[in-house]
Amino acid sequence: ALWAYAKLLRYTKRHERLNHTVADVFECNVRETPDKLAVISETQQWTFRQVNEHANRVANVFQAQGYKKGDVVGLLLENRAEYVATWLGLSKIGVITPLINTNLRGPSLLHSITVAHCNAFIYGEDFVEAVAEVSKDLPAELLLFQYNNENNNSTADAVKTAKNLNKLLSAASASAPNKTQVNHHDKLVYIYTSGTTGLPKAAVISHSRYLFIAAGIHYTMGFKDDDVFYTPLPLYHTAGGIMCMGQSVLFGSTVSIRKKFSASNYFADCAKFNATVGQYIGEMARYILATKASPHDRAHRVRLVYGNGLRPQIWPQFVERFNIGKVGEFYGATEGNANIMNHDNTVGAIGFVSRILPKVYPISIIRADPDTGEPIRNSQGLCQLCEPNEPGVFIGKIVKGNPSREFLGYVDAKASAKKIVKDVFKHGDMAFISGDLLVADEKGYLYFKDRTGDTFRWKGENVSTSEVEAQVSNVAGYKDTVVYGVTIPHTEGRAGMAAIYDPNRELDLDDFALNLAKVLPTYARPQIIRLLTKVDLTGTFKLRKVDLQKEGYDPKVVSDALYYQTAKGRYELLTPAAYEQLQRNEIRF
Repeated sequence: ALWAYAKLLRYTKRHERLNHTVADVFECNVRETPDKLAVISETQQWTFRQVNEHANRVANVFQAQGYKKGDVVGLLLENRAEYVATWLGLSKIGVITPLINTNLRGPSLLHSITVAHCNAFIYGEDFVEAVAEVSKDLPAELLLFQYNNENNNSTADAVKTAKNLNKLLSAASASAPNKTQVNHHDKLVYIYTSGTTGLPKAAVISHSRYLFIAAGIHYTMGFKDDDVFYTPLPLYHTAGGIMCMGQSVLFGSTVSIRKKFSASNYFADCAKFNATVGQYIGEMARYILATKASPHDRAHRVRLVYGNGLRPQIWPQFVERFNIGKVGEFYGATEGNANIMNHDNTVGAIGFVSRILPKVYPISIIRADPDTGEPIRNSQGLCQLCEPNEPGVFIGKIVKGNPSREFLGYVDAKASAKKIVKDVFKHGDMAFISGDLLVADEKGYLYFKDRTGDTFRWKGENVSTSEVEAQVSNVAGYKDTVVYGVTIPHTEGRAGMAAIYDPNRELDLDDFALNLAKVLPTYARPQIIRLLTKVDLTGTFKLRKVDLQKEGYDPKVVSDALYYQTAKGRYELLTPAAYEQLQRNEIRF
């Protein structure tokens, strides 16, 4: 780990000294292997030369339109080779590209465009209706550019003001654009938080930060330049867009992508593309594990999978079934500077920090209120380190000018301020506060416990929603599950409520209750169950907990079937009459 970190620092320092941008590093790969495949999918095979030529056309089109360094041009496009080429091209002229979540519609989409202060907006043909829906509320000065799929040279009537980007690109030069002085620490893209707890926030990613993230995972996980990567993750998020696509952009590897994730096709795709490294997020791993056995389960060349959120409850089964030699689990926030990785297959661990040399990588776990995340300070007003196996909030020391320790925050300065804690271990110092509860064991392995505020108290015990979600999902046959605390009159604390996606009513609640009792203590078992018939997921397959929590458990408000746990442990239908009894304390938990 120390050797990998040393190589990472040497790599980032060299590019900082040379004032390299991401496009500069990419162009080095173009010169070295112009005809090597850079991005492949079911329908595309683009070489490094093709990606660069498309990027140059994009740069020349927008330079000719008058866009310059510091301008902001949003991008709403599905996973495809042009996606990478578009933001790369804009970066060559110093334009910043907000990478818009393709799932957003209505107010969320409008917010993402406006909060980034976009001067122009590029959207794909598949998103015409989404853009048309918000077009009347967009700033009058915002120019729209529509990028069409193959064999379509028209602009949709729904967005009459949009320019046809395909026509402009076909007439543009594939040579490098006129030189713009773009620097190593300049802003590159904005990547949005997933919005599970509210509207998406635009996090700032500079060229130096992109290099640090992509190179960090490269060296820590022992990637090879001749590896073929597979990711079905969206390219508008850090995991797919930097950690995976960055292996092509910066290290000259081939990356295979998919327009939309398919659990049943995951390892079939890996075999088709000869992938040696696969990417996941925990929810995806669970979906893949829930698929029926297939000849592709072990007939592939994948030597390593990496990602975040592979829960310890399914880790051994996943590795065994799919014959995975190594799992690389990482942890980090897009906007944060506290990033860690588990590179030695320790089941359940999300990273490691040396207890012998803790100051080599200045991240810490401090004591904090589990409900609010506020640090618990000592008599001097400073933060306190947690002991081994003591849960606390994860922080990363801020050092301005150092890409590994810088906190660039969000476009919204007020939102950024909320993520900074001051007077940490000495008066005047600062740290990024993650909002996540972690615990470190005696050896230095770190484990995720929960989000602050997601731990609730019931029957005098603290209940971790992430741990309960994992067990509920397993017992329910790996179905999408979200757990949260709800207030019940005449009781202390909050009772657990689980929303389970079960549109076809496959769940046998008697068996479910029986099996849940085998894996969860009484206080941790959900008191109320909601069987979801439709589900609203973020781009990283997370249920929108905040919306479900607000809706509560009133059957007059919630159209989904609701059940409550009786004193005997069975789940009974929560009717309006039963709800009223519950409110009057006639049904007790």
